[in-house]
Amino acid sequence: MEDNSRVKKSLKNAKFALFFYCCNLILQFFYRKVFLNYLGAEVLGLNTTAMNLLQFLNLAEMGVGAAISYSLYKPLAADDHKQINDIVSVQGYLYSRIGILVGILAIILMFFFPYFFSDIKVPLWYAYATFGVLLLSALIGYFLNYQQIVLISDQKEFKLNYALQGVKIVKVIIQILFIFLFSYGYIWWIFWELIAVLATVFGIKYVLHLEYPWLKTSIASGKKLLNEYPQITHKTKQLITHKIAGFALNESGPLIIFAFTSLSFIASYGNYLLVIAGITALLGAVFNSTNAGVGNLVSQASIDRILVVFEELFTLRFFLTSIACYGVYKFTPIFITYWVGKEYLLEKSNLILLVLIMFINITRLTVDSFLNAYGLFKDIAAPIVETIVNIGLSVLLGYFYGINGVLIGVLSSLFIIVLLWKPFFLFKSGFKQNVIKYFKMYFKLFLIVLFVFVSTEYLVNILAINPYGTIFDFILYSLITIFIFFILLLIGFAIFTRGMRNFYFRCKTYLIK
Repeated sequence: MEDNSRVKKSLKNAKFALFFYCCNLILQFFYRKVFLNYLGAEVLGLNTTAMNLLQFLNLAEMGVGAAISYSLYKPLAADDHKQINDIVSVQGYLYSRIGILVGILAIILMFFFPYFFSDIKVPLWYAYATFGVLLLSALIGYFLNYQQIVLISDQKEFKLNYALQGVKIVKVIIQILFIFLFSYGYIWWIFWELIAVLATVFGIKYVLHLEYPWLKTSIASGKKLLNEYPQITHKTKQLITHKIAGFALNESGPLIIFAFTSLSFIASYGNYLLVIAGITALLGAVFNSTNAGVGNLVSQASIDRILVVFEELFTLRFFLTSIACYGVYKFTPIFITYWVGKEYLLEKSNLILLVLIMFINITRLTVDSFLNAYGLFKDIAAPIVETIVNIGLSVLLGYFYGINGVLIGVLSSLFIIVLLWKPFFLFKSGFKQNVIKYFKMYFKLFLIVLFVFVSTEYLVNILAINPYGTIFDFILYSLITIFIFFILLLIGFAIFTRGMRNFYFRCKTYLIK
């Protein structure tokens, strides 16, 4: 019964997340075009820069949210209202301190705006206004919206999407209309950003009141209760290293690539990253909804039940990621050719390395999800080693082999930490099982995908369709190719993997009920 409830909530969360993701994706296409045509590339670049600066300041969050989420799984499963109120109150106190810190840092940062934006052609107050409204939204998240963590940890994120994504969709539509129809488009953009911030606050509060009328938290109480929940500060301290290392990894990559390539290459590389980022976000919309379910499972189920679900989730993610990566490998060069021209194509070796990095980064998330559910953040040496290997090898190999060397450096760090260490750490400290089980499963899945890849390439070569002929030929070629790969992979996984069969029977049981 509990498993069916978790499946039901996960599927509902995935359905809503996928719906809102697709709506936002379509809207962003029009939004970006209208923004560029009516406000200009400079304002759009200013907007992006302001967001990046704020993301840097939000590093001060340091994993408090992840530590709180981990602490909430057991009291939510036990329906312990008092403990839930206490833990969220502690979060409120910690977030209020973080909010004050972010606010102070933001004020200091704004003193340097005349230097940062000395070359912009729009008035400097645009920079202050853009950063200010985005900062307000972030601070409200720290001071007022922190209680939403309960909905996320309780697998009711789909209800939160009404307030968050629903408001965002309405806001973007109104902004498009006002920028398109009225003068002073930037003023209207700022105005509706502010209205959306306020609407989101009321929306979240309303949903929380309906779902948890007993949820009463206090920042003042949180300060007093902090010592009663030492695991929160303990886990947060462990997460700090992971957060800083993750930030360093994400921000150093583009800089290293830029150091060994040209601006024209960066433009081509960026086009490929846009495609990969879109596919990754799509899969994220499907799978992120399972994270809270995993936490709930770990807090209640036996190890045998946990291992069965782990195998199901890992196999399913492996299956869908393989299809996505094959599509990126096969169709991205053709899509780039139609989109911006052959002059923006990368070498095939570049694409293969990018696809391998994409594959590891997506398939790793099942292991990461269970590590988070167990609260296993104590391997603080792992992100440090990953950062050193990543940056060190990227710089060294990039000097000799250019972009391929940089990507091999990234791939090397992922192989050592993500493919080898993280599963070992999970099975040793979380499952308390022999990690050989994991590597046998991984190797079997990899062999199936490899066999299907070779088979599909052979069959596709028989097709008398030139995807570079017309757009219709490209679409037909893509549909046939991905269908062949999908069917062969589905048959292979259904026959040779227990995880896929278990997932099928679980979904069948859920649908019948």
